Amino acid sequence: MTEGVIELCQGRVMHARLRPFIHRFVYRVFCLRLRIDQPQRLLACGSWLFGVQRARPVSFWFADHGACDGSDLYVWIKSKLAQSAMHFELGAVTLQCFPRVFGYVFNPVSFWFIHDKQGVLRALLAEVNNTFGQKHQYLLNAQSLQPIEDEAELECVKVFHVSPFCDVVGRYRFTLSHRAGHQRVSINYHDTPDLPEPLLRTAIVTQSQPFTTRRLISCVLSMPMMTIGVMLRIHIQAFKLWRKGARYHSVPALPEQELTTDKKVEQ
Repeated sequence: MTEGVIELCQGRVMHARLRPFIHRFVYRVFCLRLRIDQPQRLLACGSWLFGVQRARPVSFWFADHGACDGSDLYVWIKSKLAQSAMHFELGAVTLQCFPRVFGYVFNPVSFWFIHDKQGVLRALLAEVNNTFGQKHQYLLNAQSLQPIEDEAELECVKVFHVSPFCDVVGRYRFTLSHRAGHQRVSINYHDTPDLPEPLLRTAIVTQSQPFTTRRLISCVLSMPMMTIGVMLRIHIQAFKLWRKGARYHSVPALPEQELTTDKKVEQ
């Protein structure tokens, strides 16, 4: 029932701060990839362990993404594309995110892979949440809406406060790559154009498998507190940075718009 609609992914999140000191960490995660363009098939997926819009030990809820009001996510992403003046015949839309595990989830960043009718990747939306209850979206595309090729670099200005140890300046550079059955999404944060090296390097590397209850049981048993652990690790790493002397930045005002594009659409 879930074939072609949900994939189960296991992998690692990696993070490295390079200035003014080195600070690195890596931890295991599991996540889902869901076909948001097929909401009725998604709603039909479920078992005693997993549910879409149903209370289960592991679950996915529309209200955790998009407009965060429980409305149709496919309608929401189409409205965001319309706001950005991206015009192409929309095909598959896949959302990669953490599910709720025992009722809790925090997604620092979720990725929406947006394809055209021919199955070509045309845009990437990074849906970012911070620990202060705020969210923002970065909508990225290649020049003139060309296909997003493997190893292509997508760039946008940083406008949203995430870490209290980073100012809201500079740019993000996203890179998507596929190697030996693994998908890698890298995000390098460049706080100043004067230095070639980024301030932060972040990546999530995952390997997808067909979604089955048996595989999901294995993930939950090996990482039962995974989603709570995401939030816990954020605060532990923040404490370590503070102890090392990282400068604290207060939470600024939100950007005027909830959607930031990289301004590379040409009509």
